[in-house]
Amino acid sequence: MTSYTELLSSLKRHPDHSVDAHIPETWMQGRTTYGGLTAALSLQGAMELVDDIPIRSAQVAFVGPVGGDIKITPKLLRRAKNTAFVSVDITAESGVTAQSIFAFGKAKESALHFDDMPMPDVRAPEDIEPFFDQRGPRPGFTQNFDMLIGLGDRPISGSDKKSIGLWMRHLDPNTPQDATAVLAIGDAPPPAVMSMFKEPSRISSMTWMAEFMTDDIVTDPAGWFFAQHTAQLAKDGYSSQSMRLWNKQGEPILVGRQTIAVFG
Repeated sequence: MTSYTELLSSLKRHPDHSVDAHIPETWMQGRTTYGGLTAALSLQGAMELVDDIPIRSAQVAFVGPVGGDIKITPKLLRRAKNTAFVSVDITAESGVTAQSIFAFGKAKESALHFDDMPMPDVRAPEDIEPFFDQRGPRPGFTQNFDMLIGLGDRPISGSDKKSIGLWMRHLDPNTPQDATAVLAIGDAPPPAVMSMFKEPSRISSMTWMAEFMTDDIVTDPAGWFFAQHTAQLAKDGYSSQSMRLWNKQGEPILVGRQTIAVFG
């Protein structure tokens, strides 16, 4: 298996700031790269142009299947004193497969300082069983992570719960605690509605919006983060869910929204 850090170190950078990458099968979800890695590679491309300002927001559209040999092309939209905006296209032989816009912003003094994002009261990861049934099939990319069920039920269990909560960490011990690694793990859980399925059915992420709650991305030495995904609507073949992520200390790291196509 290709580890997360090996994948990043294999990126081939060009003088025009574009980046070539190859997605191994072990990072795929069916016929496409799972959304978290697509977002992480897009951010990696954006940082070819802006690497001195913290990331604040990511907006990603999953246009088509991402896999095999791809090209990551960033474009600086605007740079000001404290902020910068970068768009990123991921292309393959089939054309554009993902488009993103990233907003970067320097920390500034402010009279306001609060957060209203308490972490759910859940057991510690040392006391929780794996999220996926170890006897059954699981998406290939999930083998790159530890994933433990803290809230809700497993996929395709006919659950009546609209929310799932997972402790997660990269299995690669060399993974840095930074924004790209957080994006990679933030979209690793299956959509919350999958727990409500009574039989297998296809799903496909369409968009993902993520906002970083801090520019100090850190957790415990073991690398654990807790994610909660809540389905707030399922209608006409689409689901909309909220996404929140905390570090092991219960400090908010990421908040987001996702639109999902549900086939079935």
